[in-house]
Amino acid sequence: MADLPEHDETGPTGLVSRIITGWALLGGCVLLLVVLMHTWSVIGNQFGMPFSGDFEMTEVGIAIAAFAFLPYCQLSGANVTADIFTSGASQRWIAIFSLAGSLVALLFALLLLWRMYAGMLDQKKYGYTTAIFEFPHWIAFLPILISLALLAVAALVTMRDFARQIQAG
Repeated sequence: MADLPEHDETGPTGLVSRIITGWALLGGCVLLLVVLMHTWSVIGNQFGMPFSGDFEMTEVGIAIAAFAFLPYCQLSGANVTADIFTSGASQRWIAIFSLAGSLVALLFALLLLWRMYAGMLDQKKYGYTTAIFEFPHWIAFLPILISLALLAVAALVTMRDFARQIQAG
């Protein structure tokens, strides 16, 4: 994919960028908490103080963290790309492909947002919980839905940036 054009850091795009970066950092904090929980679990087991439920909290924490990173990856252009197919293409064509990629990211974000919201409602309706802590599954869906909404916004920002790059030539 093409390098993302520089965007204005003072206007609404700058605010979106700061929100998305902060959200990714929160995802990193969740990931750090998962690591600390596992450290406690391993060390605690050695001294007869196990951490019950670490596997189910890992499941929840990793899902939240992974989704929190998606908008940042979209906005910063850190998604995986197959540059071997575009190595001989002009910058204009690379920007066109990148615009198409941003459109696909937007469509997937909206599709996942729609279906994950329905999944959250089902989890809440049927009262699904984790086995040991009895943590309600639907609560984990809330930050995931926020992440997907931010991914859609990030995709819109990158679409606009690539469209401007195409127009500029």
